[in-house]
Amino acid sequence: MGKITPFAPTAQAEHIYGGPRDMEILMAPLVIIALGLLMVATAFLSGLFGMAGGLILIGVLLALMPLPAAMVLHAITQMASNGWRALLWRAHIRWRPVFVYLIGCALALALWSLTRYVPDKPVALLMLGVTPFMARMMPSGIKPNPDSIWQGTFYGSVCMGLMLMTGVSGPLLDTFFLGGNFDRRSIIATKATCQVASHFTKLIYFGGIIDQAATLDLRLAAIAVAASMLGTTLSRRVLEAMSDAQFRRWANRLITTVASYYILYGSWLFFARSSVALD
Repeated sequence: MGKITPFAPTAQAEHIYGGPRDMEILMAPLVIIALGLLMVATAFLSGLFGMAGGLILIGVLLALMPLPAAMVLHAITQMASNGWRALLWRAHIRWRPVFVYLIGCALALALWSLTRYVPDKPVALLMLGVTPFMARMMPSGIKPNPDSIWQGTFYGSVCMGLMLMTGVSGPLLDTFFLGGNFDRRSIIATKATCQVASHFTKLIYFGGIIDQAATLDLRLAAIAVAASMLGTTLSRRVLEAMSDAQFRRWANRLITTVASYYILYGSWLFFARSSVALD
């Protein structure tokens, strides 16, 4: 594939997804270096807690790129990060939740392939922020339990839907795994395995199924893979030194902080756009 190309020729589409200038800015050498460093940092963060890194990265990519192009680059980055993480912690993977989760993912992809819906940025950011709070507000009788077959299928479907809407399902999937009795290594390893499949599905969807399918610059893809593997490797020793109690405490704080930021940011974009439309 060649350089990322604008896919939406209409003025309306450019307003929603970004235009050619976004791509020119993105391909500047300093921006590429900055993105590489950001990918190392976010992979390190995700390597510690299994979350938050992907949320931060997709927010930055959505600010720089058209939405489908951001989704494709994010998918490559997260497949490398989660795949390497799953390999490093492979002895701790809980395979039953993974297989049940994949059933839910397949159901969601089948449904979304029929609609081919692509949300605009404010909607995507608001959904990123709202979902973890929704999971926390569920009645105690149906609190997240990764050992439950029906919950695994349900969360797999919902998380895959969120993945295709927002680029990540991390906050909701994180809340799901934190609801079980897994230790920190099992949470990291099992969630990473699930996320490899989810991001691969996202890559197929935004790279080929939707009408505005994006292409990817090979330099960015190579940097994304290398940076993600480096950040993940650097985080392993720190995770080993943490206790399960520290892991859960800081993981919940990260979810709350990042999700709240995206609610505020998405709301600001939504109201700013509404104000422009009224003017």
